[in-house]
Amino acid sequence: MATPLPSATREIRLVTAPEGLPGPEHFAVVAQSLPMPGPGQVLVRNRYFLVFPGLRTLIGGAPEGVPLPPIHAGGVLFGPAVGEVVGVGPGSPLRPGDAVTHLLGWREHALVAAADCTPVDAALPDPVAHLSSGSAAYGALTRLTDVRPGDTVLVTGAAGAVGTLAGPIARLLGARKVIGSTRSPAKAERLRTELGYDAVVVSGGQFPTFAEQLGTAAPEGIDVLVDTVGGEQLTAALTVARRGARFALVGALSGQLSPHQDGDSAPAEIDTFRVINQGITLSGYSGVDHPEVTQEWVKRFGGWLRSGEISFPHVRIPGIEQAPRALQELFEGRHFGTVVVELPAR
Repeated sequence: MATPLPSATREIRLVTAPEGLPGPEHFAVVAQSLPMPGPGQVLVRNRYFLVFPGLRTLIGGAPEGVPLPPIHAGGVLFGPAVGEVVGVGPGSPLRPGDAVTHLLGWREHALVAAADCTPVDAALPDPVAHLSSGSAAYGALTRLTDVRPGDTVLVTGAAGAVGTLAGPIARLLGARKVIGSTRSPAKAERLRTELGYDAVVVSGGQFPTFAEQLGTAAPEGIDVLVDTVGGEQLTAALTVARRGARFALVGALSGQLSPHQDGDSAPAEIDTFRVINQGITLSGYSGVDHPEVTQEWVKRFGGWLRSGEISFPHVRIPGIEQAPRALQELFEGRHFGTVVVELPAR
């Protein structure tokens, strides 16, 4: 006997536009009636959804060129989610019970066009791993920087969703030395002991400066940068770049985590003379420019997970009511790796 479809669900809405970083007071968990799926649509019961810093940019008003719409007061938050199809409309290729990923997280149920869902197969041993940000790290390292055996790789924001995978991926691709940065001494220790980072620079202190610490950690310079931060960390990375260094810019946390900015910029001082003289390349990585990377990454990620060559550091926050707090904790740097909200199976 088929399980009756729900008539209502709950979702997270932005109640008021924040000045500075958003907090739980800017959001509300709101009950909403749930229409039945129409032609080509499916109803998905979400099981997990991603908490990610890019929401700051969308809430601040997504600038031109960002491939996602802004979130205004009264709007529902959204983002990557994994769930189970529980209802289908006419003409849908999906069936109840199918596991899928889609972009309508931050709600218990999502009415989604079937064409906007990606079926989840057994490539990854845990469905929640489909919410990893490893595709960005893998794409940057394989498409932009071409990591070579013997390279020294620097990963900024190494304790975040991208960084906790970027370092281990760089090692698997042949890097000789992997250096990371983080704001927390405790996280620095975890990066060294759990993820195999050779050295970690702790940002935020005045003495020694970030640039001085980086010079000590990389006395022979760096060949590759995976930058998720921007700002002063990108500036400092240029001072230790070896000739022909390849920089992949993946994130802009220095702007997204700043209470004094809108999350849509991360200014950095660039020594253009050094860029020219050292033959350094700086390239921004966007997944939309490399659509083939996701499938390739999932296949390799699944193999590495099963062999134990890599892990997926993540935190699961139970219950939709905790989602606004989870976002605040992400901004505050309280978690290690990927942060997801887990919803009940029924």
